Amino acid sequence: MWGAELSDPKPIPYGRQFIDEDDIHAVVEVLRGDWLTQGPSIEQFEKALAEYCGAKHAVAVANGTVALHLACLAAGIGSGDEGITSPITFLASANCLVYCGARPVFADIRPDTWNIDPLEIEKKITRRTKVLIPVHFAGLPCEMDEIKNIARRHGLVVIEDACHALGATYKGRRIGGTGTADMVCFSFHPVKHITTGEGGAILTDSDSLASTLRRLRHHGITRDPGMMEGDDGPWYYEALDIGFNARLTDFQCALGLSQLGKLDRFIARRGEIAARYQEQLGSIGGVSFQITPRDRTNAYHLFVAHFDPGRYDRKAVFDRFRRAGIAPQVHYVPVNRQPAIRRFAGDQGTFANAERYYAGCLSLPMFPALTDEEQGRVIDAARESCECG
Repeated sequence: MWGAELSDPKPIPYGRQFIDEDDIHAVVEVLRGDWLTQGPSIEQFEKALAEYCGAKHAVAVANGTVALHLACLAAGIGSGDEGITSPITFLASANCLVYCGARPVFADIRPDTWNIDPLEIEKKITRRTKVLIPVHFAGLPCEMDEIKNIARRHGLVVIEDACHALGATYKGRRIGGTGTADMVCFSFHPVKHITTGEGGAILTDSDSLASTLRRLRHHGITRDPGMMEGDDGPWYYEALDIGFNARLTDFQCALGLSQLGKLDRFIARRGEIAARYQEQLGSIGGVSFQITPRDRTNAYHLFVAHFDPGRYDRKAVFDRFRRAGIAPQVHYVPVNRQPAIRRFAGDQGTFANAERYYAGCLSLPMFPALTDEEQGRVIDAARESCECG
């Protein structure tokens, strides 16, 4: 399934978490306390995350997929609606629409940034379109001003899939608080910039959306007397929505809060690793990288090297890495190809830039704990792979 066997029982992965003693202490303190869930650590983490990104509200949830799903529900996306997203993303960016009964529609990517192309978005809008879900692929923010202007012209909701982009900036402002979207979704999976094990969050400046999101993550329940039809006593509650148990635990939020304090250091290290890859591999013919425009910074969740399929056999390159004890990855098989998605979205054909990207993309190891020696091994393996063709 994965090609050549790995030569090393502990290979260099494409991504992994960084956990130190401060993180462990933070979790243990909560485990020794009274609240494992629905306690004070959740609000503390949410407040710190909102402040870091520059948003009014952060709503912590079980994972990034749940964040996208609840954001679509809070936006009122339902049966018969359409939402536009990128074909180069994880399944969740399209699945969140299907969960709501809506149809995913795909718009091709730009050949340089590998992000969704605003010009292609405009071509895909119909009377059924209700939401745009731009994906900040690999940690690089999309052209959000252009996307926001498109949404305004057509009366559309914007939900940023920023699961790759915590800590990135767009025109001097951190993603999550740029005011370019109705809601912004993050993931805290172990390979992301900070981790809570599993986890996610939705950021918004809207009081009403934040209130709806908090209900949806807790079975649709409210205890607000101003919103209920009755009040039988202090125990009384009402379910205003068909919600979910999408909560994050206190010990996960304690881990997230501890990790958040190290985020800037993590981002800086990712930038150093990316710069070395570009310096050492940039002169190899037929190898290219994601372009980062000057008006934004890249958080480098992933570092993707693109091996020109006219010159290199990507499968052979992949296998040579594995024989060298390195576990690269491919991000992603275009979502529009997936059989389950086609059942709901229909066959939308192929997207030239997405297919060209997919034919040669390979994610190299990128995580803060990657040592210089380990990165040197990756660089050597890349050079040898290119020499072999």
